[in-house]
Amino acid sequence: MQLEHDDAYYMGLALVEARKAMALGEVPIGAVLVRRGEVVAAAHNWRELAPDPTGHAEMLVIREAARRLGGWRLTESTLYVTIEPCPMCAGAIVQARIERLVYGAADPKAGAVDSLMDLVRHPGLNHQVEVTAGVRAEECQELMKEFFRKLRLNKQKDARV
Repeated sequence: MQLEHDDAYYMGLALVEARKAMALGEVPIGAVLVRRGEVVAAAHNWRELAPDPTGHAEMLVIREAARRLGGWRLTESTLYVTIEPCPMCAGAIVQARIERLVYGAADPKAGAVDSLMDLVRHPGLNHQVEVTAGVRAEECQELMKEFFRKLRLNKQKDARV
């Protein structure tokens, strides 16, 4: 029997992915794609290590889900991501026909869902995405703050050497 979980549960899985990214020195963003109550794919940022400018957690999880499901249309799916998607990722979410997006913390500098623009619900596009924002936002935001605090601290240490 397949268990149905709530948004907080799946965001917890995305947070696990974000922590993996942080352990690798990547910006701690994680994503999980769920279809009909089943986790299809999970990923975290891999941009620095790849090196690949498209190595965002959302892009990687969409690619993996499409590969596993055998098609680019990811209908009846929900994407959970720890941080509001950027324009590239928001565009990919629309193109993949993902039904629903759930994100944790807003991204005031690059967010293309609520912060800077609304790409996923734009009425001129042929697909709009249902959005739930702020799920486990404090945990998601704290991971980002911790990562950038450590990054600044390391840069200060390097400057003193």
